[in-house]
Amino acid sequence: MNRLVFTGALLGLAGVAIGAFGAHALEGTMGFQGRAWWETAVTYHLPHALAVVVAGLAAAQLPRPGMARAAGWFLALGVVLFSGSLYLMALTDQGWLGAVTPLGGSAWLAGWALLAGATVRP
Repeated sequence: MNRLVFTGALLGLAGVAIGAFGAHALEGTMGFQGRAWWETAVTYHLPHALAVVVAGLAAAQLPRPGMARAAGWFLALGVVLFSGSLYLMALTDQGWLGAVTPLGGSAWLAGWALLAGATVRP
C-alpha cells in the first residue's frame, strides 16, 4: 500500500466534506472573519491534498525517492497544521490558534522544497 497516496486521498476526501459542511451546515452561524478563515483553510487544503498524492506517486519515478516521500509527509503535516488551525479558529473563535498556522505554512514550504530537491539527480 502506498501510504502517501492513501493519506492524500483521505485528506482530499476530508477537504471536500469540510468545504461542503462549511458552505451549507455552517451558513449563517459564523461571522465574516470565521467564514474567511474557513474559506482560506479549504482553499489551501485541497490542492495540498492532491500534492500529497502526487508526491506519493512520483516517489518511485524520481531520482531521490526518499526526499519525495519526506516531501509528501511535510505537505500532509501542513494541511493538518495550517488548515486545521484555521478550521478550529473558525469554529471556536480562539484567535490564539493562529500561532499554529505559520507552522503549517512552513511545513508546506519544506515539502515543496523537498519535492523540488527530489527531482535533482545526485
